[in-house]
Amino acid sequence: MIRPCCFGFNPQTAVNNAFQVATGEDSGLVQEKALAEFDSYVTLLQQHDIDVIVVQDTPEPHTPDSIFPNNWISFHPGQMSVLYPMYAPNRRLERKKTVFRAIQEHAPRIKWIDMSPRERENRYLEGTGSMVFDRDNNRAYACRSPRTDEGLFRDICDTLGYQAICFDALEKGSAIYHTNVMMCMARDYVVICLESIPSEADRQMLLDVFIEDRKTVVEITAKQMNHFAGNMFQVFSRKDKPFLVMSKRAYKVLTPSQRKILRSFNKLITPELDTIETHGGGSARCMIAEIV
Repeated sequence: MIRPCCFGFNPQTAVNNAFQVATGEDSGLVQEKALAEFDSYVTLLQQHDIDVIVVQDTPEPHTPDSIFPNNWISFHPGQMSVLYPMYAPNRRLERKKTVFRAIQEHAPRIKWIDMSPRERENRYLEGTGSMVFDRDNNRAYACRSPRTDEGLFRDICDTLGYQAICFDALEKGSAIYHTNVMMCMARDYVVICLESIPSEADRQMLLDVFIEDRKTVVEITAKQMNHFAGNMFQVFSRKDKPFLVMSKRAYKVLTPSQRKILRSFNKLITPELDTIETHGGGSARCMIAEIV
């Protein structure tokens, strides 16, 4: 997780992230609130015996979205890591030496797959924002968008040994920019906004895969998705105990029956992330680049 030093609304990403809001609030106050939310989130995770590596962001180069590292890097078994091509030029600057030094300290023999040169071709694939991995069943899911190139998605799936499952998902007629705002994959269940998928064939295809993999389907509405209910993430303690993280805003829009189903699989962790969600357009899942 990247501790922010200059968090704020990013106009370079707002062009296709409908979840961001330009409030006009004082930038210093926004950073102060975001930092408090970040620190409280980290503390909550640690209180549940979940390992967290925190890297402090640096003022230069200026990276207002550095709090969302899952978009530019992912980690995989065998000390392998992938670097991804980013849509916004100022997000490419998040690949900082300070972060790489922290990674090397924990994994000195890490092997890199660098897809970032694809940025020169205007082709993008923004990590575990663009893709939702089912690591237990070696499948990866992605909805097409300006930030999720289907060809690159299929290429990295071939490299990592995943089955690529691609579909369209829309919100108010526009492509949803990241798959992880409408879908969360956990060990025994999946949270998904099926109503955002216009194709009946795609919806049925996904449901067939979930049935095959014995996943309980927890369906959320578009309204719930717009409160970040799709941006959940299952994490595990040192003793492999599962927890589901979601923002307080996401938790509040869930129905009692949805909460009951989710609690049957794991305890819920619900940090307050209002400032980060409003100005950054991302939530609890986006803030974690998981290490496996």
